[in-house]
Amino acid sequence: MDPAQLPLRDVHLPPGPSWWPPAPGWWWLAGAVLLVVLAALLWMNWRAHRRARWIRWFMQQAATGTPEQRLAAVSALLRRAARRASPGSELLQGEEWLRFLDGPGTRAFSAGPGRLLLDGAFRPRVDVAAVEEVAALAQARFLELMEGRRGRA
Repeated sequence: MDPAQLPLRDVHLPPGPSWWPPAPGWWWLAGAVLLVVLAALLWMNWRAHRRARWIRWFMQQAATGTPEQRLAAVSALLRRAARRASPGSELLQGEEWLRFLDGPGTRAFSAGPGRLLLDGAFRPRVDVAAVEEVAALAQARFLELMEGRRGRA
């Protein structure tokens, strides 16, 4: 038989692999990514609830009584948070205590309205607006200390 007349056809390649279903390795990777995302969401949710609980606790403690009693409660809460963040720091007194409360990059306690914490609880009368301002500063620093952002120890 003449080779030019042989019944040969072109080579036909089989179709490429389908994209679905993925190989087992892709399933493992998708599962691992899903677990990491779920863990991150649970962790963020836990932190948000913990922070909200601390805010509620601070507001409950610092919102009752006379302005002098409120200042004393704010001071006590700050000392508790300081003990948690840096054991021994709750024993600081006077200017050292205010410098500790300042934290990094601020002087709101040692040179600002936070100075009221030194003797405000012992004054016969304290301005309610000043107490509110100190309470707002103290709440922010309280949350920083409770979350472990120490600043200066």
